[in-house]
Amino acid sequence: MMISFHNKVIISVLIFVGLVFAVYSYFESRSIKTTEIEIKSADIPESFNGLKIVFISDIHLGPYLSAQRLSGIVGQINAMKPDLILLGGDYVHYRSRYVEPVFRELGKLRSVFGVYGVLGNHDHYAGAALSRSMMAKYGINSIDNQSFWITKGNDSIKIGGVGDLKEDLQFPEYTFKGLKRTDFSILVSHQPDYIEKIESDLIDLTLSGHTHGGQITFFGLWAPILPSKYGQKYRYGLIDSEKMKSYISSGVGAVILPFRFFCRPEIVVIRLKKTNRQ
Repeated sequence: MMISFHNKVIISVLIFVGLVFAVYSYFESRSIKTTEIEIKSADIPESFNGLKIVFISDIHLGPYLSAQRLSGIVGQINAMKPDLILLGGDYVHYRSRYVEPVFRELGKLRSVFGVYGVLGNHDHYAGAALSRSMMAKYGINSIDNQSFWITKGNDSIKIGGVGDLKEDLQFPEYTFKGLKRTDFSILVSHQPDYIEKIESDLIDLTLSGHTHGGQITFFGLWAPILPSKYGQKYRYGLIDSEKMKSYISSGVGAVILPFRFFCRPEIVVIRLKKTNRQ
């Protein structure tokens, strides 16, 4: 069967568009941006006014992101001279062989108050016990259902986390314990859908990843595939509700295919700003 000249043109255009899409999406997936946000609250102690927090999630070390590339990302973060570093989980692609290499590199992160992180679903696939042992080996504090007071002078803020929503249990009371309404607190949950389960008003800020911002989006406005049962609500970005603020990161790595479309990977820099209590 002969293909008409008209159909050949259409096929050629489609192939060309597909190639352009693939090349652009591949390079976008490797173009990490820095996103800066400011969190204002009267609960922020004076000593923590201006505190710089760096948050990254969804590294997915593996076939699409090498230890060498991660080393460059670690260097980029250290050059920012953060006061605190928080990690949102999904450190590896799937396999257990990537677990020690990813934490070996993340163990080189440096901040004034240390590095804290939760596990994501992919870390459970690779082995939660192994992941936690490697976190401990390389000096990263696990905050899966744990919390820490970060102290500066006479002031403190609380950093906590919960286990992955689908692969673990969640005990937020370990973060809530000892909190007063006037304390500033941050809760890290790999999956943003957990936000819907938070009933307490003691949390000021939640940080999550998991969605990759959709990874492949319709020009940054809508994602056809999103691992959330709440549709586009928790796809990406800063959400300000009555109870708290939440930031959902687009992450650093990629899964399924090494492509992103209008959804660049990111390093999130959070500045705390104290406001007057009304």
